[in-house]
Amino acid sequence: DVQLQASGGGLVQAGGSLRLSCAISRGTVENYAIGWFRQAPGKEREGISCISSDLGVTDYADSAKGRFTISTDIAKNTVYLQMNSLKPEDTAVYYCAADRPVYCSGYGLPHIRYSYYGQGTQVTVSS
Repeated sequence: DVQLQASGGGLVQAGGSLRLSCAISRGTVENYAIGWFRQAPGKEREGISCISSDLGVTDYADSAKGRFTISTDIAKNTVYLQMNSLKPEDTAVYYCAADRPVYCSGYGLPHIRYSYYGQGTQVTVSS
């Protein structure tokens, strides 16, 4: 099965930026939809962005639009999430996940669930 490893989290002040990385192994990023999800304490996991290189689709939840950008480096088999203008409410554990390309089709966020999840990376935004 495909494996994913998220990294790049940390502590940042409100208004700051972070770039998360999702390294994919046992699979090729072009063959999957890759999504970024987050889960804050006491809250359900939510999908915030996804990309399907096969379908040429990127999508964002309302909470991420205008602030987050998802991208793919095919040569590195890695997906990135650039997060700008961070807010305290962005504090959560962030996970990347994979599923069939159709799982990023321009709708589905934030409630969609993927089949394969990696370990998360903590993002903490201080006020």
